[in-house]
Amino acid sequence: MRSNKSNTAKPIELKLSEIIAALSQALDMTEGQPEGHCVRCCWIGMHVAREIGMSEAEQWELYYTLLLKDLGCSSNAARICALYLTDDLAFKRDFKFVGDSFPQVVRFVLKHTGLQAGLSERFRSVLNIFKNGSEYSQELIQTRCQRGADIARLLRFPEAVANGIYSLDEHWNGQGKPDQLAGQAIPIYSRIALLAQVVDVFNVSGGQSAAIDEVRRRSGQWFSPELVTAMENLTTNTSFWTMLSSTALNDAVEALEPASFIVPLDEDYLDDIATAFGQVVDSKSPFTSGHSSRVALYTDLISEELGLDPDRRRWLKRAALLHDVGKLGVSNSVLDKAGKLDKDEWAAVKEHAALTEKILSKIKAFGELAKVAGAHHERLDGNGYPNGLSAVDISLETRIITIADIFDAITADRPYRGAIPIPVTLTMMEKTVGTAIDADCFEALKRAITRIDLTGEFKTLADENIKKISETAALESLSSAP
Repeated sequence: MRSNKSNTAKPIELKLSEIIAALSQALDMTEGQPEGHCVRCCWIGMHVAREIGMSEAEQWELYYTLLLKDLGCSSNAARICALYLTDDLAFKRDFKFVGDSFPQVVRFVLKHTGLQAGLSERFRSVLNIFKNGSEYSQELIQTRCQRGADIARLLRFPEAVANGIYSLDEHWNGQGKPDQLAGQAIPIYSRIALLAQVVDVFNVSGGQSAAIDEVRRRSGQWFSPELVTAMENLTTNTSFWTMLSSTALNDAVEALEPASFIVPLDEDYLDDIATAFGQVVDSKSPFTSGHSSRVALYTDLISEELGLDPDRRRWLKRAALLHDVGKLGVSNSVLDKAGKLDKDEWAAVKEHAALTEKILSKIKAFGELAKVAGAHHERLDGNGYPNGLSAVDISLETRIITIADIFDAITADRPYRGAIPIPVTLTMMEKTVGTAIDADCFEALKRAITRIDLTGEFKTLADENIKKISETAALESLSSAP
């Protein structure tokens, strides 16, 4: 039913459903959705599945399709900002209310195009969207769907889950995207996931009646009448609707995973999950492509120089891969801005570290990892963020990630400048030793660079490492798919 990378790794006391549900809340952010959107969709979709008599094996695949339906959504954020000259988070949030009505589409375009541009530039942008909007929509959805399916495979899920994510935006009448599939040709998991998405969006904004009315309105167009009937059958189930706003929802959704198909986690699988979600983060901006994987590699090299034991190094590498997961909640209009950030924009950027800790701390076993990852912008002199920690409160592990993060940030291209050579980078960093960064960690970085090669092979090794991770995971997933 699913791929297994290793049969020898030791299982750990952590459920796959717990970690995926927690990380799905990072996907909520990149879609501009209220916290818990994917979890609520899982609750809705699984109940629809039971109404239509779906088998337990199919329910297991649907369960993870629902939690991960937005897995590829970060990959089109930068393009949305570039095409529409707008805030991608607000754009995505409001787009989920748009149906097939032409006036509705026109209002959306006028509301969300060129708001951050001058009048003449906005006028040109609006004309461009009206002229090429269909082509752009196809491109944006194709990018998102393909990326989501690819990352699902890296997460070791079977093709049925990857295909369910890929076809999320197909409509029953054949007018959806990316492949204009119609009727039964659309994977059942995709059909249920889209239905659940619309129900949640309209229920959160307008209540149960608004959600059911919208589903009925789209019956035969977006949704199969059979699924609409199944959803209507739930209208009198008071406990179903009450749970959607209950603090017990996460536990209730965890209990929905079919017990016969629960998958044990091991250390290798945790590594793959961290790598995959690092790629979700890095897909958000062309300026962060490969950043999380490089920071993880530099973190591991520094840790090795400092004598950390292999298990601790492995644990810390995961923290490095996930250190920027909070950036999924920051608009690309800020992340990719070429000019100086204003006060509000800078505050939004700084919030990402706190969001990282918030998301990762939802996984009980990740308590320490969440604190280490979320503190990577703290400074020894207490002038860092998000909590202004002083040196005594900043762990060695955080200091290592901080060094790795700064090194990669300076040596990589940014919206406002090109990459800075390694020797210049080290000179710049040395000036902050003792105030911002740790002296021992900085010396360990320099030793690691010297050991590999200062001339550029260090960065080449990092990039090759990223490629190797991606290719290996993809090949293993494909080779073991049913």
